[in-house]
Amino acid sequence: MKLTKNNLSEKLIINKYFKKLNFNKKGTFNFENDGAYLELNNINYKLSVTTDNISEDIDFFSNDDPKSIAQKITTVNLSDIFAMGSTPHSYILNLLMPNYINENWLSSFSNQLKKIQRKYGFYLMGGDLSKSNKLIISSTFFGHINKNLDIFQNKFNLNDDIWITGNIGDSKIGLEVLKGNILLEPQTRQYFIKKYLYPKPCKLGPLIATHINSMKDISDGLIGDLHDMLSSKYGALINVKNIPLSVNTKKILNTRNDFKIEDLLNAGDDYGLIIISNQKNRKKILSTAYKNNVKISHIGKIISEKGIHFDSHLDMKNIKKFDHFS
Repeated sequence: MKLTKNNLSEKLIINKYFKKLNFNKKGTFNFENDGAYLELNNINYKLSVTTDNISEDIDFFSNDDPKSIAQKITTVNLSDIFAMGSTPHSYILNLLMPNYINENWLSSFSNQLKKIQRKYGFYLMGGDLSKSNKLIISSTFFGHINKNLDIFQNKFNLNDDIWITGNIGDSKIGLEVLKGNILLEPQTRQYFIKKYLYPKPCKLGPLIATHINSMKDISDGLIGDLHDMLSSKYGALINVKNIPLSVNTKKILNTRNDFKIEDLLNAGDDYGLIIISNQKNRKKILSTAYKNNVKISHIGKIISEKGIHFDSHLDMKNIKKFDHFS
C-alpha cells in the first residue's frame, strides 16, 4: 500500500529505515521478496516462537518517544523468548501507521530497534506496512533452544524454590506518575518514568535453562503470572519481606498511606522472570545471576496447599489481576 502522507511511500520507508535492520542476512532477500527464509545453522536447535502487539492509547501514548515504543515492542517479545529459555534469532515487524508518523519518527524508531538488535543479537526478517487511524505495532519473534530442552510454565515439584528477577512495581508507579496521580521530586520522577517507558527484558533465562523446572516472564503482574503457573495440584508460599522493591519504591510505600505493596503485586510490565527450581540448584542460579549482573530474589516455595499464600497478612481482596482488556 502506498503511504502518501509527508511524501512517504512504502518502498521509501523500507529502503531508508528498515533495510538496515536485516543485517544483510541472505534469507531476507534484502526485503525484495514478500517472504523470507529462516535459517538455523545448528541441527541441534529447535525453533521457539512468540508474538505480541502494542496499541496507541492502550500500551503507549501518541506523544511517547518513538525510542520508547521501539523498546516496548521488542521487550514484550524478547521477555517471552527468554522465558522459554531461548536465544533470540530474528523477528517480523508490522506497522499500522497514522498520518502523524513522519521521517523523524521513523528514524528515531528504527535506530532504537537497531540498537536493541545489536545488544541481543537478532535481526529483522521482514514485515508489513499500512495506514491506520491509530498506531498499532505487532511483531513475531523467533528464537532457538536445544532441541532436547523444554521449559514449561507449570512443571515443578513440592518444596521447589520460587525466584524472581529485577524489582516489582517500578513500571506501575511510572505510569501513575505520568497520569499525574503521584507527585515526586524531579530525579525520582524521572527514575520511575524511565522504568515505564523503557522496560528491559531479563536475559537470564537461557543461561539457567538447564537448572530450572519452570519459568515465566512477569508481564501481567507477579501474582497473576504466578497464579497462571500453579497447577491444580500445588500452591505457593511467598515471603513478603523477600519481594524485591527498588529503594525509590520502598520510600513511596513508607511515606504514603494511599499506596501499598498490594497495589504493586498485580501491576503489569515489570518483565522480570518467575523461576521455579529444585533447591539443589540454588548455588548455580545465584552464581549465574551474579556473573551476568542480574538481580535475583528467592521469594518462596511450592507447597501442597492450593493457591498463593503469604507469610504475613496482605489484603488482596480488592486487588484485580492485570488484564489487557480492562
